[in-house]
Amino acid sequence: MNIYINIEISVRELDGKLLLGTIAAARGHNVIISDMSGIDRGLRNKFFAPGIFHSKCITPFDAKINAHQTMINNGFVITSLDEEANLQMTGYDEFSKSRYSEKTIGQSSAVFCWGKEDSKMLKQIYPKHASKIHMTCSPRVDLWRSLFNDYWVKPNSMPKKPFLLISSNTGYANHIKPFYEYINFNDKAGYYKREPKLFEQDFGNASEDYLKMYYFIKAIKYLSKNNNGYDIVLRPHPSENIESWKVFLKGIPNVHVIQEGAITPWVSKSFAVMHNGCTTGFEAIVSNKPLITYVPFKQNYNTVLSNQLGLRVETLEELLKTVNDLFSSSKDGNDKNINKTMPNLITDKLNLDNELAAEKIVKIWESLSRDGLSKTSNFRAFQLLNKLVEFRDSIGFFLRKIFPERFSRFRKDLKFKPLEKNDIYNRVNKLQGILGIQEKIECKLLAKRTILIKPNNLT
Repeated sequence: MNIYINIEISVRELDGKLLLGTIAAARGHNVIISDMSGIDRGLRNKFFAPGIFHSKCITPFDAKINAHQTMINNGFVITSLDEEANLQMTGYDEFSKSRYSEKTIGQSSAVFCWGKEDSKMLKQIYPKHASKIHMTCSPRVDLWRSLFNDYWVKPNSMPKKPFLLISSNTGYANHIKPFYEYINFNDKAGYYKREPKLFEQDFGNASEDYLKMYYFIKAIKYLSKNNNGYDIVLRPHPSENIESWKVFLKGIPNVHVIQEGAITPWVSKSFAVMHNGCTTGFEAIVSNKPLITYVPFKQNYNTVLSNQLGLRVETLEELLKTVNDLFSSSKDGNDKNINKTMPNLITDKLNLDNELAAEKIVKIWESLSRDGLSKTSNFRAFQLLNKLVEFRDSIGFFLRKIFPERFSRFRKDLKFKPLEKNDIYNRVNKLQGILGIQEKIECKLLAKRTILIKPNNLT
C-alpha cells in the first residue's frame, strides 16, 4: 500500500514520522514523508499513485477541504492526527470546533487522537463519525519512552558542562513572522468566525508572551550570576525567532541560545527542565525528568495545563534554590525530586499504554486497505523533476538578492530545513535496531524535503 505522510515543522514532527514510516515499510508498505509542496508536486504530475494521505490536521478551511476532496476524487484515502494536540488547554470543546468539522471528518477515513479527552469529545460532537475516531496517541510521544533513549544523538552544540534546559514558548510575541500575519492567517482560515473568542485570546496571549520573555531574561541573568557551576540552554520554540533571544541574552555568561534538532535529546541530557506554558512540560514528566514551572506573574490568558506540572515556583529566590537543589541531586545521583506517579491530567491527555502509537496507526491504515491503493508510483520521475525544481530555486534565491521585489516568492522554508541523506539513513537504521526489525527496508532521499521508505524488494 502507498502511504503519504505530511510534515509541517520538521524539528517537531520528523522523528515521529520516521518511526511511523519505518514500521509501515517493515510491514510491506511504500511510505513517502514530505512537506506539502513535495506531495502536491507528486500528485499534480501524477507521479504518486493513490494511497493513504496522512494529514497533520483537518482544519476546516476551504483550501484544505478542496485539496482533500481532489485526493479523494482521485482514489486517495484521508487520515489525520492533529499535531497541535491541544495538550495545554482544559477541555476539548473549543479545539474540536476550530480544528475539525462535519465536512473534514466526513472526508476522512480515520481520525487519530492523542488520548481519552480528545477521543471522547470528538465522538460526542461528531457522533455519526464515531467509528472513524481512534485513540492511538502520537508517534512523537512514543519517542519519549526509555525504549528510544539510544535513538537520540548528542547534539554537536550541546555544552560540556551540566545544563539547565529552559524551553521557551513565546511564539505570539516572538514568531518568525509578524503578529499581524498570524492574525490574518487565522482570519482567512475562518478560526475567528467559528470561535469569536479566539481573537481576544490571541491578543491576550501576545501581551503575556512579552511579559514572559522579560521575566525569563531577568531569571536567566539571576541564575547565571548565582548558580553552582552549571550552564543554561535557552531553547526557543521552532516557530520563534532565535535571533531575538540572542540579542536579549547577549553577553550573559554560560548561557547558550540553541535551536538545533528535536528537543527530546536536550530534555534527556539536561539535569532539569524549566518552562512556562510549554508542551515540553508533558515530555519532561513522561520522560521522568525534573520539571520546574516558573510563573512569576498572574497569567489570565496563558493558563495552560502544563503549568500545573512539576515544581511550581514564583520568585527568583525560589527558582534559584530549586534549580541549585536539583543540580546537587543530579551530581549525587539522587532522583528524589522526580515524580514517581503520572498525573491524571497527563493520562487524560495521552494514551500511554504498552503498544506504540505508531504500531496502532499502521494497523488501522491496513484495515483501510482496498483495491487501487497499492499501484506503483513513478518515484524516479518525481526525483528528476525535483532536481530541476531545486536548480530553478537556487537561481531564484540568487536573483532575489539582486531583485528582492521581483523574486520575492523565493523564500526559505523556516519550518522545514533541507534534509541530509546520511542523517536520515542513520535515524532509520537506529529505529530498525531498537525495534528489532528483521525485514529489509530501503530509505531514499527523493528531494530536499521528501523521503521514501519502502521494502527493498519493491521498485
